[in-house]
Amino acid sequence: MRRADILVVAVGKPNFVTKEKIKDGVIIIDVGQSRINDKLYGDVDFNDVIEKCGSITPTPGGVGPLTVAFLLQNTFIAYRKSIKAAKHANTPAT
Repeated sequence: MRRADILVVAVGKPNFVTKEKIKDGVIIIDVGQSRINDKLYGDVDFNDVIEKCGSITPTPGGVGPLTVAFLLQNTFIAYRKSIKAAKHANTPAT
């Protein structure tokens, strides 16, 4: 991790990444989420690394909205394909 320019973290361990584990200016995408006592934590100790990294996604509110957007997009694409397949299946052979 100390050599990475871009770090995508998804290990499932809250606050696993600290400033000692990263280099200056790193871009961090924190994908991991853990819930402890009804509080949501990322895999990166946000408050610890914020001064050292170039950019970071927060948890919550970072990649979650993108995940939802892509799930909705994929659902819509699957729906369109199913409609097209149904129309094709109901078309009489010529």
